[in-house]
Amino acid sequence: MLALEIAFWTCAALIVWTQVGYALALALAARLLGGRPPGRPETPRDLPPLSLIIAAHDEQQVISTKVANALALDYPRELLEVIVACDGCTDGTAVRARQAGADLVLELPRGGKIRAQDAAVERARGELVAFSDANALWEAGAARELVAAFAEPSVGYACGQVRFVQAASGAEASNQEGVYWRYELAVRGLESRLSSITAGNGAIYATRRDSYVVVDPIMGHDLSLPFNMVKRGLRAVYVPEARASERMVPSLTGEFARKRRMMSHTWPILLRGGMLSPRGYTPGYALMIFSHRVLRYCSPGLHVIALAANIALVALGAGALYTVTLVLQLALLLAAMAAGVVRVRVLQLARYYVLTTASPAAGLWDWLRHGTSAAWEAAEGTR
Repeated sequence: MLALEIAFWTCAALIVWTQVGYALALALAARLLGGRPPGRPETPRDLPPLSLIIAAHDEQQVISTKVANALALDYPRELLEVIVACDGCTDGTAVRARQAGADLVLELPRGGKIRAQDAAVERARGELVAFSDANALWEAGAARELVAAFAEPSVGYACGQVRFVQAASGAEASNQEGVYWRYELAVRGLESRLSSITAGNGAIYATRRDSYVVVDPIMGHDLSLPFNMVKRGLRAVYVPEARASERMVPSLTGEFARKRRMMSHTWPILLRGGMLSPRGYTPGYALMIFSHRVLRYCSPGLHVIALAANIALVALGAGALYTVTLVLQLALLLAAMAAGVVRVRVLQLARYYVLTTASPAAGLWDWLRHGTSAAWEAAEGTR
């Protein structure tokens, strides 16, 4: 019985730590240690040449709007280069990108988003290279805010703030990603203030051209670039003033499918891409990677072990406390199931938590069963 109790409480403690405790610890550390001030960076007077790269696969619906958005940025036109890297497009993406005014349009064979970005970086003229998705729209001042982070020589990577816009309403708008994302961005801000972030996002980020890291095509930049910058002695920072927006996947089932696909790319980074190797990490950053990434991705297994141990402890008559903890776990699962029938916010949040917690396990299964393709498709309802 002791082994079951140890298993249960260890898993429960790790789940609480990665979901809540870690964020509270960061907030306390930032308060006690100060860290770098969270104020807005000062935009340098002499702006560097910037190449904005948009990787696109069959994006004729949105590419004209995206290029127009890029050209409308509050950044000197003579210093801004807009590159559209067409990854095996079979529609009118390339034609529309040129018509919209892109400075360079690359028509590439299908090799995946990463290889399209690699090809664009090779042709880029900018001192800094920024990246965005075809469906992400930047605010006018976003480029200046992002570039300002590189006034600090130690910064090698900077990502901005992406805001998710609900594309549907009523019964179709069941995705609760916005709630999680606001929490995630708050944690990211604390990580940036104390050290470096552990992950970025694909909608708005930049790096120095001479610091750009070529990674395996199945390993996306969002997760692989920040920790690789740290290993090279550079910082990866979050710039909340650099804002972009994109449409959210409307349904929870669609969000689960998106995260499942993302996690099939995450596990190779975790297990083969060097994230688990502490070489080049400070002790504090290693703890961040363990707390925010490793434990988060292992949460499905922790939940299963906690539930199994709890059931066994109740069956063995271990005490009333274990009956209470079992009821709480089963209530979460029942609430997630009920959310498919009853459209109540608290039930939708429970369903969101269960599905997104299960997504790392589903992504791992997909990767182990048939590998991960470098190619990508637009998520449901985001265009």
